[in-house]
Amino acid sequence: MKTSARNELCGKIIDLKSGGVISEAVVEISKDIIISANITNDSKDKLGLEIGKEVSVLVKSSSIILAKGELLSSARNNIKGTIKEIIKGAVNSEVLVSVGDKTFCAIVTNSSVDNLELTVGCEVCAIFKASSVILIA
Repeated sequence: MKTSARNELCGKIIDLKSGGVISEAVVEISKDIIISANITNDSKDKLGLEIGKEVSVLVKSSSIILAKGELLSSARNNIKGTIKEIIKGAVNSEVLVSVGDKTFCAIVTNSSVDNLELTVGCEVCAIFKASSVILIA
């Protein structure tokens, strides 16, 4: 399957909690990357999700917020990394963030790059909501 999502990572479900309508799946990508995903119970059942199952995780680059330092927020995913490349466009920049041997891609405005003084080598946090995660089994 091909997708337009810039962030596609593979991992294993390490925790799974079901609520009345929504379930939370926690996926271990690596020792440095744990991702929480909120999906409907119907989707959980259709995908046959259970602890130990291998899944792919998709996150659109436009769903990722970058912060310098830790940011207290309601977003479940807050992953520390180092900027390895910034590709400036006319309005937005593509910022590639290394986390161990994995890379996250975030699309942010050029003014945000300038205001945050983002440069290659800067430590940042990639932040995104659990509801922004798509799981593929």
